[in-house]
Amino acid sequence: MLVTFVLLFLVVLLASGTPVGLAMAVAGAAGLYGMGGLPMVLGILETSPFSAASSYELITVPMFLLMAEFVILSGVADNLFKAAATCVGRIPGGLGMATALAGAGFGAISGSSTASAATLSATTIPAMLKQGYEPKLACGVVAISGTLAMLIPPSIALILYGIIADVSIGQLLVGGVIPGILVTLAIMGTVYFLVMQDRSRAPRGRSYTLREKLSSLKVVWAMLFLFFAVTGLIYTGVATPTEASGLGAFGAFLLACNARKVTLKTTYASLTRAAHTSCMIVLIILGAHIFGYFFTLTQSTQDLVRWVGDLDTSRWVIMAFILLGYVILGCVMDQIAILILTVPVVLPLVVSMGFDPVWFGVVVVVTAEVGMVTPPVGLNAFVVARYTGRPLSEIFMGVMPHVFAHILVIALFVAFPQIVLWLPSTMR
Repeated sequence: MLVTFVLLFLVVLLASGTPVGLAMAVAGAAGLYGMGGLPMVLGILETSPFSAASSYELITVPMFLLMAEFVILSGVADNLFKAAATCVGRIPGGLGMATALAGAGFGAISGSSTASAATLSATTIPAMLKQGYEPKLACGVVAISGTLAMLIPPSIALILYGIIADVSIGQLLVGGVIPGILVTLAIMGTVYFLVMQDRSRAPRGRSYTLREKLSSLKVVWAMLFLFFAVTGLIYTGVATPTEASGLGAFGAFLLACNARKVTLKTTYASLTRAAHTSCMIVLIILGAHIFGYFFTLTQSTQDLVRWVGDLDTSRWVIMAFILLGYVILGCVMDQIAILILTVPVVLPLVVSMGFDPVWFGVVVVVTAEVGMVTPPVGLNAFVVARYTGRPLSEIFMGVMPHVFAHILVIALFVAFPQIVLWLPSTMR
């Protein structure tokens, strides 16, 4: 009864617009008070802030966020789109495909999905609209391409999952590489399919000579440099994820310096934005710690595992319902909040059914990508609408074909787990 009351109280707080971290902290404290009174609440509040912020791996979050800020400052994303457009712009829907490639490239040097969507909105949508692309198609591919930063390392979502689930962050980040490539190809394939259905949606671009194409690839070296400085060092075992995050932030700073974009004002702005986002994430983790203490003391997770274990049904059916739940939650909640709120409860159940926690982390993040673009919340759709001034309904309509393609890709990862697990299994 107490668990039901606390869960309902949490829903009410979230529905009223209370910040996620504060809502979980207040609901958890209320549950603890119901169990052991004020002494129990004060005892946990005295230890939770330190335990929430003392994780060594948590350093990766502000470092990767700072890396994203310096990458945006350097203008690398603009160059990535121009290079991709030069190589594939002549293909039907080429600029849409170039947007997906630019989103993947930006995701490989930035772990922020909203930053990726904002940057692509300012860079690629004007180019597509100028060439005569259907606005719905242009906005849809930008919104979904921005989500690639959640999956392709360095991914803040995968890092937080690793911290919560106590799973190797290095394996999670490396495990996102092949799925990230496949999701990028799925976005490109969806654009091509839509354009072949109606050629008026995306006129052909101009053709470029081989020399021009090779010349445009010069900017890719900056992306490869940062990608190796992070994921390459993690994969080879030369650096831990925490060390690689610091190297990545410093490498992004050097790129911004090389582009002559670093001033006292721009550096201060980048540091401030990274600090604000980091504080928000730490507050959510703190609230999740308090709420998690309550759930642990009530043994709700153990009861759920026992209940599911007694069900006479396939584990794949249960997994399908779990992923469906993540899609539904993604429609109304922030993805980071979903991970922090659900993983401590769901992961023991998933492991008890024999699923690999690294595989589950990658699949959950891909599933969360769907929530980033689906109504009514669809954070990336709101970002694109804000930066372009296009109607929100138009963006949601443009992104729906990509949602269906994502669901097919998720089914592929579920059917063949080795797509996710093979590369981490080869790590040193």
